[in-house]
Amino acid sequence: MQKWIITLGLSVAVAACTREAGYEADQGAFGNATLNNIQVMNGELTYAQILGQRFAAEVPTQINFDFNSAQLDETAQRVLLRQANWIKQFPEARFRVYGHTDAVGSTAYNQSLGQRRANAAVAFLTRQGISRSRLEAVVSFGKSRPLVATPDRDRRNRRTVTEVSGFVDRAPQLLDGKYAAIVNREYVESAVYESQLRRETAIGDTSEQ
Repeated sequence: MQKWIITLGLSVAVAACTREAGYEADQGAFGNATLNNIQVMNGELTYAQILGQRFAAEVPTQINFDFNSAQLDETAQRVLLRQANWIKQFPEARFRVYGHTDAVGSTAYNQSLGQRRANAAVAFLTRQGISRSRLEAVVSFGKSRPLVATPDRDRRNRRTVTEVSGFVDRAPQLLDGKYAAIVNREYVESAVYESQLRRETAIGDTSEQ
């Protein structure tokens, strides 16, 4: 019995030692960058989709409304402010706002209500200094695409969703590089040089006469 246990233990140890190097560190993310590049070159993933994924990951894309209302409450305004701040960083991108409602009411009425909600969100974004031409369109799905399948009132369905829709035509920043130009711009801007003269002046090593 003791010999069998020892043999089993050695087998497990050998099996563990034969695994590929780095298997413990690989949580499924290795290779994602290469896969992303392949998808872009194959046309499976567009630059707008890449930027859209960033937008969805870095800011909330959705706001919600009270029943039968297109008024923006304080929570919605805070979310839209975050969206506006993000959008301003990417002047080459265009955005679309989709309006939705819950299932209560007629199809025609909810189509109109979804449109008013999308219009309200777009109007707020433009007041933050974003060009209306970059907000490509406002679209209402009414009650046709619920987030939660229910015939009752549900605040989660009463929403607008903001998404990246593409790039501004002939954007001078993009040339032919598109998303690569955006990445390069962010990289350059992240390397802010601190003047040695200002630094020395701040700590008292030098002084102006």
